[in-house]
Amino acid sequence: MVIKILFILLFLVITIGIGVYSRKKATDVNGFVLGGRAVGPWLTAFSFGTSYFSAVIFVGYAGQFGWNFGLASTWIGLGNALIGSYLAWKILGRRTRVMTQHLQSATMPDFFEKRYDSKSLKIVASAIVFIFMIPYTASLYNGLSRLFEMSFNIPYWVCVVVMALVTAMYVVLSGYMGTALNSAVQGVIMLVGIVVVVFSVLNVNGGFAESVNLLSKVTTDTVSEGGFTSFFGPDPLALIGVVLLTSLGTWGLPQMIGKFYAIKDEKAIKTGTVVSTVFAVIVAGGCYFLGGFGRLFMTPEQVAENGFDSIIPAMLSQLSDVVIALVIMLVLAASMSTLSSLVLTSSSTLTLDFLNPVRKDKMSEKSKMRWMRLFIVFFIVVSAGIAIIQANSKVAFITDLMGISWGTMSGAFLGPFMLGLYWKRATKPAVWSSFIFSVLINVTFMALKLSGNITVLPKLLQASSNVGVIAMLMGIVLVIVISLLTKKPDEDAVNAKFACYEKTVTVKAKTSLED
Repeated sequence: MVIKILFILLFLVITIGIGVYSRKKATDVNGFVLGGRAVGPWLTAFSFGTSYFSAVIFVGYAGQFGWNFGLASTWIGLGNALIGSYLAWKILGRRTRVMTQHLQSATMPDFFEKRYDSKSLKIVASAIVFIFMIPYTASLYNGLSRLFEMSFNIPYWVCVVVMALVTAMYVVLSGYMGTALNSAVQGVIMLVGIVVVVFSVLNVNGGFAESVNLLSKVTTDTVSEGGFTSFFGPDPLALIGVVLLTSLGTWGLPQMIGKFYAIKDEKAIKTGTVVSTVFAVIVAGGCYFLGGFGRLFMTPEQVAENGFDSIIPAMLSQLSDVVIALVIMLVLAASMSTLSSLVLTSSSTLTLDFLNPVRKDKMSEKSKMRWMRLFIVFFIVVSAGIAIIQANSKVAFITDLMGISWGTMSGAFLGPFMLGLYWKRATKPAVWSSFIFSVLINVTFMALKLSGNITVLPKLLQASSNVGVIAMLMGIVLVIVISLLTKKPDEDAVNAKFACYEKTVTVKAKTSLED
């Protein structure tokens, strides 16, 4: 217990200390929200990676999908690395940085207004961000607190309150730069932690080979021997749905895309692409690989009674105190980095894209900073309250909460944002169609899930991951189809926005040969 407490206290002191150290970088809106667009390659990469993976992945997704797919769940982590990290940087990174700076855009809703010439789009997009960030944040508290209960026997609500207070403290103080610096520290903890945990858990059953052998003998009513160790698992189609939701979904999430806004230079893009991809392979791949052995530690009856979210804690409960202390730091680091990114994105969006446009008088720089800090506190309090209520009522698993959040935001924003960077023909009505479709399909799913009537939907639509994937893919299709069916945007106005890509820059000969 002493070791665990010392690890936690050390982590919290470092976290708050970084917040205090970085407060000088948060004196204006640009510094508070984007770090002055001067965040270096390693900080940007770690900030991207740690915002991506949290207790939701480690406790919720790794537990549930490891149980469902066995070792094939590792494909989810590899998909996160290739699609969610590498391709996201390659396809969106540079263009996002160039156009958002050209349009003087600080948030994703602000991009929609300036790219599509519509203040209404900005206001509605900011409302979607604020509303659907809340279930995601609640899921972070849930996953973390289950591990704290296991290790310290502390009531759930105490864990939630402590995490909320510490996160609020350093984000309010330092904004984006403090969050980025903390992400670097938290990222190192996550990398070391997941490697140690995987080896420790495998050793419980005699190592990798013996663990795989035992898992290959596990059967169910629908899965025969070897099903949970097969290449694509017992349900490849469902596996693809989860891979797409958790990987392609990052392309439309404001807290992820916001990292590209703050890129300092070309070096940051190249380094960020490599580092964030390697980070995802180790952390996400390790988490899902670990979850694949869940059936060696719990019976179906225990899972039915305690839920999927209890699988990973059950695996960890058999480890030594030192390893458990490291795991707690790992999940605490992952959760707080993601939480800080979410609340910063939500508060800046609500202030700059909702409150500022609807007010008659123009907000001063100090006023914007004050409101953003107030909204950070408000957002953390509301999401913490919902997390406590959700845990007591057992409304949904972690994966459902995250799936609804990811699915709605990514479904609404992915198509309009990505095509807005590449395609001059994209129109405002097309963006509206993507917004409306994603919100309707995900809210309908959520209503049926909460009311217990989910079986009225086709089997394909009874999983939040599948609903989210459909929303994302249909969002892209709708933007293309509706854009082609509606009036072309003003050619001169669009050309002026895309002119940023034609700007001539000078590079060294080692980077590019002369014509």
